[in-house]
Amino acid sequence: MTLSDSLAVALIALVIEAVLGYPDALFRRIGHPVTWIGRLIGMLDRHLNRDADPPGRRRIAGLAALILLLAVCGTAAAVPVLLAPVGWTGLLVLGFAASSLLAQRSLDRHVAAVADGLVRGLDEGRRAVSMIVGRNPARLDEAGVARAAIESLAENFSDGIVAPLVWTAAAGPIGGVLYKATNTADSMIGHRTPRHEAFGWAAARFDDLVNLPASRLAALWLVLAAALMPGASASGAIRAVLRDARKHRSPNAGWPEAAMAGALGLALAGPRVYGEILVDDATMGDGRRLADAADIRRALRLYRFALALQVSAITVLALLLWR
Repeated sequence: MTLSDSLAVALIALVIEAVLGYPDALFRRIGHPVTWIGRLIGMLDRHLNRDADPPGRRRIAGLAALILLLAVCGTAAAVPVLLAPVGWTGLLVLGFAASSLLAQRSLDRHVAAVADGLVRGLDEGRRAVSMIVGRNPARLDEAGVARAAIESLAENFSDGIVAPLVWTAAAGPIGGVLYKATNTADSMIGHRTPRHEAFGWAAARFDDLVNLPASRLAALWLVLAAALMPGASASGAIRAVLRDARKHRSPNAGWPEAAMAGALGLALAGPRVYGEILVDDATMGDGRRLADAADIRRALRLYRFALALQVSAITVLALLLWR
């Protein structure tokens, strides 16, 4: 598959996912690629991650699990690429399949639900935000719920949309599937818990690596979006990224979170409670800590501007290569 073909597939996937999302009827009938990948990761975890093994052996087992996961997923993704018809029909088929790797529509819906929930009351806001973040919602006040939703929007814009798009545009559907497998493995086993700290080490480190370009690109889209959106600050976004992004405990999440915080005049991240564990993270941005439902909606507007910029950029690149 040529680079122009990969860009075409990525652009088609973006448009289809933005319009249709992943249909509920299809999910009920066959599931979703992430659920299929998750089942494979769960099986590898059960069979290779032995509690009695020492940490060194569990690291090796985790690396083997990651290699097996990528081999199986890459092979499965190669089948439709090889069987797809030549020309635009094949690109449309692959674009439809690749749309399942993106989460533009569902992310927008879930974050908007938090804003709607907060309007109805704190309990409703907590319930809605618990669907998209891992922290303890009972510990969150109204501002905490709003910040959590905005942070999730920024981070998932990077690893749920920009990253799979980057790898699909660069390496076709196979690249997109391999990224999604890596990211799903990190979300399932890449945690610093007694069971997964050693076994999930390879998945977590590899996920950090493959997300490096997308996190920087996501920050760029948010900075440019802030320049276009009334009431947002591109200069504030730039300042926050340059000052705060590298202070985040994640090598990638700080970039879009700092850009979002600076653009909206907020202070995001900082100390947070996951379960009953306090994570003392750096603060992104130097604005208000007191956020509310209106700030969530401002963040969604910025996100939509960023999505439009992304579609425009890929369209221009594709047209330049097709000339």
